[in-house]
Amino acid sequence: MKKWFLISWLIIIFSAISLLFWYNEWKFSLPTPVPENYHIVKVGDPVNISGRIVFENNKPVFLHFFNMDCPCSRFNIPHFRSLVKQYGDKITFAMVVMSNDKHYSVEKIQYKTGLNIPVLFDTSLAVACGVYSTPQAVIIDQSHKLYFRGNYNKSRYCTDKNSNYAQMAIDSILNNKKDPVFNQFALKAYGCELPKCNK
Repeated sequence: MKKWFLISWLIIIFSAISLLFWYNEWKFSLPTPVPENYHIVKVGDPVNISGRIVFENNKPVFLHFFNMDCPCSRFNIPHFRSLVKQYGDKITFAMVVMSNDKHYSVEKIQYKTGLNIPVLFDTSLAVACGVYSTPQAVIIDQSHKLYFRGNYNKSRYCTDKNSNYAQMAIDSILNNKKDPVFNQFALKAYGCELPKCNK
């Protein structure tokens, strides 16, 4: 009798864990709702970031919008780190922290991400770039216009090499392509909703 009770209990626990995992996967596969007061910024629109980011040696700027409280942002750290290491000599990278939590500092963010790049706590950059979820990638070209705003990958863990959208956008701008074409999974925001990072 005890054996059957134990087996039944293990089946219930395993089923509950599986259901929770499936629910979380389903929840994170849904697009982030567009806020009611969303200000549309289209590709090709000028983006005013003067005084906040320096365009060095006529390089494009890559802004990484993230929040350490957002699970999607945390899953994305290794992938973003690999982009910085691969393209850091050709593109100016910066992290934009979408959190008003005072216990985060530049040093703490750099330590947690393993990157020594600029960290900005200027949430107005999200409005300027049309960002309303995290994580999001934004590329601004040398003429200070929006080149790409979208997702890093279709996969939650950024493991699908066929949908490395941010990397595709980097390769595109470095090859001087004027109008990169991406599908809806690249451009429709997925991830944690701002400002409270809900999903």
